[in-house]
Amino acid sequence: MQDTYDQRGHGHSTGRPTAGDYRFENFTLDLLALLDELDLDEPIDFMGSSLGCDVALRAAITAPGRFRRLVLIIPPAAWEVGPNQTRQWYTDNAEAIESRGAVHWREEWAKREPLPIFADYPAFDLTPDIPDELLAPILRGIGESDLPTPEDVAALPHPALILTWDTDPLHPVSTAERLHELLPDSTLHVSTTVADVQTWTNRITDFLAG
Repeated sequence: MQDTYDQRGHGHSTGRPTAGDYRFENFTLDLLALLDELDLDEPIDFMGSSLGCDVALRAAITAPGRFRRLVLIIPPAAWEVGPNQTRQWYTDNAEAIESRGAVHWREEWAKREPLPIFADYPAFDLTPDIPDELLAPILRGIGESDLPTPEDVAALPHPALILTWDTDPLHPVSTAERLHELLPDSTLHVSTTVADVQTWTNRITDFLAG
């Protein structure tokens, strides 16, 4: 059985316009509460993309016995130090939304050049599926967040498949490579073309069937 759910404030899940609600650890609490509600009697395979990578890692750290395998897709920028951090993008864009409005921000987003890897594939839409009133709080919450500590990640015994693409500054290859170094039973695949990204479904299927 395969199931998905919308993170708080995303898709059909509701949320409050409070930035602190959207720190990574709160998304993890949602997952663990969902697993409590489902009352599953065996470990699950869990797949998360971007902030979902943190949810997967943090939940497995908190409740390791509830998980069998992890699939980590486009891990976000993490463990940054010093000025000019990539995560400042989230705070800067939250401020732009608050000053000029979500509609204007979405219009500007639509005019942005695609990531180089998707330059010849305009059908690949990365528009966030978030209500206008929650855009700024969610971006702020994410900007205030980070992945679990490297020490906690390195203690995870779960097999993990890490998939990422290049030329994406918010989801740099360096984070995926660092996770691969830390996770003792992990496989890393980096895509440099859309055609290769399209192999991910089969890669995930093969990994979870192992």
